[in-house]
Amino acid sequence: MNDLVKILIIEDDEDINRLLCNIVRKSGYTPKPAYSGTEAMIYLESNQWDMVLIDLMLPGLSGEDLLIKVTKERNVPVIIISAKLETQTKINALRAGADDYITKPFDIEEVSARIDSCLRRYRDLSGVPITNQISHKDIVLDSDAKTVTVNGDLLKLTAREYEILLLMMSSPKKVFTKANLFESVWNEKFYGDDNTVNVHLSNLRNKLAKANPNEVYIETIWGMGYKLKT
Repeated sequence: MNDLVKILIIEDDEDINRLLCNIVRKSGYTPKPAYSGTEAMIYLESNQWDMVLIDLMLPGLSGEDLLIKVTKERNVPVIIISAKLETQTKINALRAGADDYITKPFDIEEVSARIDSCLRRYRDLSGVPITNQISHKDIVLDSDAKTVTVNGDLLKLTAREYEILLLMMSSPKKVFTKANLFESVWNEKFYGDDNTVNVHLSNLRNKLAKANPNEVYIETIWGMGYKLKT
């Protein structure tokens, strides 16, 4: 499994969204919850995704409209997860570009298997593995090759520096606290003002500054944390 495979989960029911996130996480992938069609569009426009799960009955932009936009603008597998049982609804969704349709209530193992199957089928049809290239300014991060380039030049990062940059580039508008960074990258509970994050973040900033002295990539939001500088 590849925990760098990112799956956007668009479901307005918090309990179901949390359950789907857990299924995705246990399958070895990285979930991102969205609770409305409008919120989902923000994530779709600011990030690249390897799969999208969509509930049809959403506040804001409907699941049907979202499906049309996703399949029209992106080459990404889409699974519908909906309480709508009507055959015509399923047919419409599949004709609109959905790769699969799962009805609620669903079986956890079945959802996991269908996600795996859909991702595998997508790889087979495209002829190449799903690629995860993220860019910000002149940084390009390839999470398949685990490489980072700045203005075309390869940047040598430690594993922790790479994970911090990947996390921040995956959510370019988010302000990350020290706790966010520590718990996400080190997978341990953050118990206070640990200097570990500061050291790794400082080293990362120095390497980026050395690669391109004319650009600032990470900014400090005083009293809150850090974010990518736009």
